[in-house]
Amino acid sequence: MTDQAATSTATANIGVVGLAVMGSNLARNLASREGNTVAIFNRSAEKTEHLVAEHPEAGFVATYSYEEFAASLTTPRTAIIMVKAGAGTDAVINELLRVFEPGDIIVDGGNALFTDTIRREKAVRETGINFVGMGVSGGEEGALLGPSLMPG
Repeated sequence: MTDQAATSTATANIGVVGLAVMGSNLARNLASREGNTVAIFNRSAEKTEHLVAEHPEAGFVATYSYEEFAASLTTPRTAIIMVKAGAGTDAVINELLRVFEPGDIIVDGGNALFTDTIRREKAVRETGINFVGMGVSGGEEGALLGPSLMPG
C-alpha cells in the first residue's frame, strides 16, 4: 500500500471483513464500545449496505474494496477476519497482505484448524505483518453481547 492511498481517509481504528451473522454482530459489538470506529467490508456489497442501513447508530465506515478498507483504517491497521474457516480465509489474508504494510495486524476469527493457523502465521510473519489466530465462540448473541475470544 502506498502512502498516497493511506491519506486522511483513515478514520476507523479497527476493521471487520466478513459480515455474515458472526461478523456483523461482532462489528456491532465493537462499534458499541466507546472510542471505536469500525470499518466493514464484505465481498458482496449488499451485506455491507444492509448492515449500515439497519444500524446507523453504529457509525460504520462502509468500504467496498480491499484498497478502500485499508485506507479507512488508522495505522497500525487492525483487521478481524470473520469468514468461514478454510480457503476463504486464505483468500482474504492474501488480499489484506496486498494492501497492508509491515506492523499492521491481521486477526483470523474463523475458528481455523490449528495447523492452518500455524501455516498462516508463518507466511504472514515473513511479510512483517502481524497475525493472530483467534477463535470466536458464543454464537450470534455472544458475538453481539460478549463473545468468548480465544487467541493463540
